[in-house]
Amino acid sequence: MYERLKEIMAKLTGGDAERRRAHALYVAIAEAARREVFYRDLGVPDTPEGRYDLLSMHAILLMRRLRGEGDDAVAFAQLVFDVMFRDIDDSLREMGVGDMRVGKKVRAYAEAFYGRAKAYEDGLDGEGDLADAAARNVYGEDNAARGAALADYMRKADAALAAQNADDIMAARLRFPEPS
Repeated sequence: MYERLKEIMAKLTGGDAERRRAHALYVAIAEAARREVFYRDLGVPDTPEGRYDLLSMHAILLMRRLRGEGDDAVAFAQLVFDVMFRDIDDSLREMGVGDMRVGKKVRAYAEAFYGRAKAYEDGLDGEGDLADAAARNVYGEDNAARGAALADYMRKADAALAAQNADDIMAARLRFPEPS
């Protein structure tokens, strides 16, 4: 009976080991998103919004890769998403956003994430303009050259993730290409 209760609790909470793995993977995508080349050479604004845009982009690419790997991988991707938004919540609080506003801001970030996910998925699937989506979401303006550079990076990252073993990815042994 006790073992069954432990199994149920692990499923409900994501289990300690699973949560640690999800956190390690989140750290890996956050590190990829913080590479200086994005800010220095590609002109991504080094602001909380710019950092969020790149974090979202990498998380979307990761979740896209795991989606085709079955229910366990999809559940793990959801756990990474949960860890990411818990970190966003914590970061907002550390930046001094009041308790009454944190929930609204996190909700706005989540809505933005889903909007970006749809636009990037469509672009990567050839059903939308990926460069336009990147320019609009990251730069907030019509910046075709920079949008094209980010779109090129996303295509390379999507292909690189597709070539990597899902178990390695979920163990935070993933490689994103260098932006050019």
